[in-house]
Amino acid sequence: MARNKFDIDENLESPFDIRHFKRAMVYINRQRKPMILAFVLSALSAAIGLSAPLIMQHAVDVTIPAKAEWPLVGWSALVLLTIVVSVVLATLRSRIMTKVGQKIIFEIRTDLFKHLQQLPFKYYDDRPQGKILIRIVNYVNSVSDVLSNGIINFILEIVNLIFIAAFMFAVDVRLSFITLAGLPVFLGIMLLIKNKQRRAWQAVSNKNSNLNAYTQESITGIGVTQIFSREQHNEGIFTRLAANFRTEWMKALRYNALIPFTVDNLATVVITLIYLIGLLALSPEDVTFGVILAMSSYAARFWQPILNLSNLYNGFINGVAYLERIFETLDEPVTIKDAPGAKALPAISGNVTFDDVTFGYDAGNTILENLSFDIMPGESIALVGPTGAGKTTVVNLISRFYDLSGGRILIDGHDISQVTLKSLRSQMGIMLQDSFIFSGTILDNIRYGRLDATEEEVIAAAKTVCADEFIREFEQGYLTEVNERGSKLSQGQRQLISFARTLLADPRILILDEATSSIDAKTERLLQQGLNELLKGRTSFIIAHRLSTVKNCDRIMYVSNKGVAESGSHDELIARRGLYYRLYTAQKMEA
Repeated sequence: MARNKFDIDENLESPFDIRHFKRAMVYINRQRKPMILAFVLSALSAAIGLSAPLIMQHAVDVTIPAKAEWPLVGWSALVLLTIVVSVVLATLRSRIMTKVGQKIIFEIRTDLFKHLQQLPFKYYDDRPQGKILIRIVNYVNSVSDVLSNGIINFILEIVNLIFIAAFMFAVDVRLSFITLAGLPVFLGIMLLIKNKQRRAWQAVSNKNSNLNAYTQESITGIGVTQIFSREQHNEGIFTRLAANFRTEWMKALRYNALIPFTVDNLATVVITLIYLIGLLALSPEDVTFGVILAMSSYAARFWQPILNLSNLYNGFINGVAYLERIFETLDEPVTIKDAPGAKALPAISGNVTFDDVTFGYDAGNTILENLSFDIMPGESIALVGPTGAGKTTVVNLISRFYDLSGGRILIDGHDISQVTLKSLRSQMGIMLQDSFIFSGTILDNIRYGRLDATEEEVIAAAKTVCADEFIREFEQGYLTEVNERGSKLSQGQRQLISFARTLLADPRILILDEATSSIDAKTERLLQQGLNELLKGRTSFIIAHRLSTVKNCDRIMYVSNKGVAESGSHDELIARRGLYYRLYTAQKMEA
């Protein structure tokens, strides 16, 4: 998949991997009972509909020459009845297959979402959100019809062709071969364009993904766009991506349009030949006008399933491009998972040990090298240092959001790679600088920290972190509805809600990553009492840019040069006059 940039096309698979279709059959097989019923209804509808030309032939050759008025009315009514019954059966089939298609969509989309929930941070680090979103929404919709109606219709059209051919040869063998004469031409054209057609629809998939990725990115960053008045700049990029999508779509449609054009012309030529040869080359004793009429009707019907099959093929080629992307996502390895035989981490006291830890986000580019330190239970640790030195990396590794390149991390003597992720992360609380707020009520957002918490427990957590006062200022209080990302809340309010959520989870290890950076000084002072209560008895790691907020930590680690350059209390580090001293002095002078 394209990495990081919205306008980089994804790799095209060639040739098509038949294993994709075999995997899709797993979803289809789960719906085999309703699909068999739909097939039976389709076959009955087709068989009844195909009897109409034979009835017409009998009426033309027998009833009309006899000038029998009432039998002719009866045959006409029978033709009408066959049409009505055929349509009713086809309608029932359509309703069944609509339900089947929706069930297949639901199962694929659910499996895809479950898998995305398990994928590691690195997967999301490398991909635009829009290119992920389009797979679970648009692409699944695009393949549903191919995997439901497409399968039934393909079999039905094949059966239709067999029925029509049988009826044709029963009426007249010579004229039947004229109808079949156009098949080699049609198959030749299909073989000529099939690879180009598939590549064209893969390109459409790419451009659609790029457009969706940029749209998602632009909506997410609309505030920055308007602040810097970059609306026209963004419109230019969007127009270019939309034009690229339109260009590839039109190219693909040209291949699709060639097939029905070919079928329509071949059918016209065949029907014309049936009339010419039937009327001019064959004697009336051999071929009656009723036979010619029936054969022309069957010839038209014979090419209709072929046209339908070609349309199904077009849909299949289109759907395959999306199916490849869906299964590509499902095949993404879950690299951060429970090791074989992993055990639940028991209730911890909070001892954290880094033992010769080495890590890099990309091969050959290490962020941390041979890092070792030991944190005692209940100890508060501040991580400071220049941007990009690895402070956030350290806390991400404690939560096992990434696996190590070397060394090990122990919590209460347990290697975190050998315990279950759920038991590890359930004893940790993490609060980030960019606090995410889900759509819903404020109550629900705080309760996300512990889903079984009572309303009283939620309110108690909010009071501890000084969030209760501003929440009650809203007309609906804790039942106030907020949008995704909490757009109606200030950044400080979002952080306070996130802090209450973390407190409610009652973690044994607490991680604060620039958690108070966007809270004003007054709010921060109010929050400090709640912070002190929260930190009691818990091991804590605090990443802060403002050094004044970490002066009272038990230990301060200055992260630099792929490790910890200095470590000690505030007073000890000031006395050393090293890196921390220079950073603290510089901030003090700026203040």
